[in-house]
Amino acid sequence: MKSSYPVSKTPLILRYHRIMDAFAKSDDERDFYLDKVEGFLLYVDLDRGIEELGALEQELHEHPGRYCLIPKMTFYEVKKFMEGFIHEKVYDIDTKEKLLDIVTSKEARENFLEFIYDHLSELEKWQLYYQERSRIRIIEWLRLFNIQFVFEEDLELNKSVVEKVKRSLFDAKVPKDIGAARDAISIKAKTYYSNEALNPRPKRGRPPKQVAKIEIEPQVSMDIYTQVPPPCRHFLYIPDIASATSVTFSSKFETEEHLLASLRGSPRIHVDEKLEALSQRLESLRHLSNRLAGAEKFFGGEKARQPFQPFFKPKLKVMQAQVETQAPKIESAIGAVLPKKRGRPRKDEKPEEFVAQRRRRFAIKKVSQIKSSSKKDKR
Repeated sequence: MKSSYPVSKTPLILRYHRIMDAFAKSDDERDFYLDKVEGFLLYVDLDRGIEELGALEQELHEHPGRYCLIPKMTFYEVKKFMEGFIHEKVYDIDTKEKLLDIVTSKEARENFLEFIYDHLSELEKWQLYYQERSRIRIIEWLRLFNIQFVFEEDLELNKSVVEKVKRSLFDAKVPKDIGAARDAISIKAKTYYSNEALNPRPKRGRPPKQVAKIEIEPQVSMDIYTQVPPPCRHFLYIPDIASATSVTFSSKFETEEHLLASLRGSPRIHVDEKLEALSQRLESLRHLSNRLAGAEKFFGGEKARQPFQPFFKPKLKVMQAQVETQAPKIESAIGAVLPKKRGRPRKDEKPEEFVAQRRRRFAIKKVSQIKSSSKKDKR
């Protein structure tokens, strides 16, 4: 059946974080569709009325080439996401073992998220990893349908200019400023079909200087759609998602606030991540000091109680004083071993006095005379 909808004059301007959220929440009870004409999303769930669902089903059946069903993440894909993060980004052995146990248990996605949000040192790494992997997966899916697109988050255009481009998406003749914006969008759209889009490589050369990051609120243009069929207007999916932190990687939690409220059964207050990481390091140092305190059992009480005295390099004056105090001892030891020089003694030196050694008195031992026997005399 021949389609009656127009064709856009420029690549579709898509909201990357919305598609990322749709990939995470698509399950057996929810369906998400992407429109190829204007790039809007449709969210279909079982809470809608029968008449509305019937009209939408007829629209999808009459125009099968216009709408693309967003695929649902399988258990294997979810497990691959979590295991890839554990093996590539987690360095602590105990944390890695706990996460691997969670992956093999029931409700792995929800328990994994709860554990990550309780360890703020791993939360930032997980959000960056999840955003990078999801980006590659979404680009692969869009390239599969040969859709010409750009992500609005990647454009370096003014908010008002992007809105003008959306209004004149199907117009052949446009002003110069909109024509220049169209050319920039077309050039940007070609980068998503390059090999580097699926295999991002680190930039070579000298790393940039570390400058304090200035947090700026992302400015996103309005949702302007002029070719939405009447049956699809009730199912438009236009949530206000401006960053990847709002995507929860789970269909159970609608938003990040919902996830934080469910942790430990009570609402949690946002705290500074740097202070929380510092408190965790201090706690680890306390644990290490407690373990060192148990050394008394192995080394004895007196040795273990002695505080550690670090080595400090003495100053030059202190070293000279030590050498002066040690010098006489060395000279006396050398003088005792080496023979003295012959000749006259110096004036300042006193001659050694000769002291005669006393001889021992020898006592005369008296021996009794040997008398001959009388028998020998008679002979």
